[in-house]
Amino acid sequence: MKVLVVGSGGREHTLVWKLKQSKRVKEIFCAPGNGGIEALARCVPIKADDIGGLIQFVQGERIDFTVVGPEVPLALGIVDEFEKRNLKIFGPRKMAAQLEGSKVFAKEFMKRHRIPTAAFESFDNCPAAENYIQKVKFPIVIKADGLAAGKGVVICNSLKEAQNVLDEIMTKRVFNEAGNQVVIEECLVGEEASILAISDGENFVMLDSAQDHKRIFDNDQGPNTGGMGAYSPAPVVSKKLFKEIATKVIKPVIDGMKQEGNIFKGVLYAGIMVTAKGPKVLEFNVRFGDPETQAILPRLKTDLLEIMLASCEGRLKGFDLEWDKRSCVCVVVASEGYPGDYEKGKEIAGLEAAARNKDVTVFHAGTVKRNGKILTSGGRVLGVTGLGSGIEQAVKRAYNSVGKIDFEGCYFRKDIAARAIERSKKK
Repeated sequence: MKVLVVGSGGREHTLVWKLKQSKRVKEIFCAPGNGGIEALARCVPIKADDIGGLIQFVQGERIDFTVVGPEVPLALGIVDEFEKRNLKIFGPRKMAAQLEGSKVFAKEFMKRHRIPTAAFESFDNCPAAENYIQKVKFPIVIKADGLAAGKGVVICNSLKEAQNVLDEIMTKRVFNEAGNQVVIEECLVGEEASILAISDGENFVMLDSAQDHKRIFDNDQGPNTGGMGAYSPAPVVSKKLFKEIATKVIKPVIDGMKQEGNIFKGVLYAGIMVTAKGPKVLEFNVRFGDPETQAILPRLKTDLLEIMLASCEGRLKGFDLEWDKRSCVCVVVASEGYPGDYEKGKEIAGLEAAARNKDVTVFHAGTVKRNGKILTSGGRVLGVTGLGSGIEQAVKRAYNSVGKIDFEGCYFRKDIAARAIERSKKK
């Protein structure tokens, strides 16, 4: 089969890397790809949100199967447009993608289907939102309704802070149309986990758990990012909790979407807060997480292409996944200044030395290849992923390779998987 992966980040590099291992994949393309993906696939200069351009390319090249990485083309309806032309594609349709594209939609959906989540109110004008926060107990969480690249969620500890955030989102429009509405909700206390499932619209298979590290600085300090590292499996998710999330969260979403006429095919990502009262949903995504994908897929033994095809063709019932029992840790190497402004075009050294380490793979996120050199081109530059017989060995391998990489302004968190190591020591 000829396969196209849409996107240009670390998630897409991982998807290309995994799909290329399938015996059924004859040729693989990536649009637009990045400096690392070029070594595995033919990169084509078409932006991920250029749906017309992608359709033209797929038809011209006679691509058999398209896999969508990022959320924006899904929210724009790329799956609907492909299906109209009988082009096979993996991902949810536009209406189903609202679970990520609109936090207001997602929260109201959870309310209708009794899916556990934080208490909330939504607002489409700033004065009403400001009036509401005068009466609440802090801390609270304010979320921009639309897509904001993982940065539209802010925990506010005081009234003044909340007023400033509302001003930024709804008046100054720092997230543009994503700030037309906001969700204001109670701040849940506990430990986060990422749970991903792949659905065919009726049935689903669960992927192993992971835990992301969203804040920019160690000890979960500073502003939110798209993710600074992840590991899988997440010890906080016991077998019992895993089943509870499947029963109380994943199944009601798949069933509820079907009932409402929005059949959900593709990846459903549930960001979960494990609270004293049980698991509660923080957010939904409708695609593979980034960097969770870099920590989960290296552990997947089952052919990823076969799972995706089964999802598209409605035959996931009875489908079993096989997993590598080892732990996997991904450390994100970022540009100085991220998630704010940062410089691009810095030459990256040490990539070959880092990749030579045992059970380590370096996934490119924000890179470009020019004149034979790999340069930085994004905030999150690389995802250095290590496998190990336990979480400590996986961490050691990942950080050993991170230490071989260098570029001007290179930054990474030094405590990825610290919680998991602490739990393993307690055991």
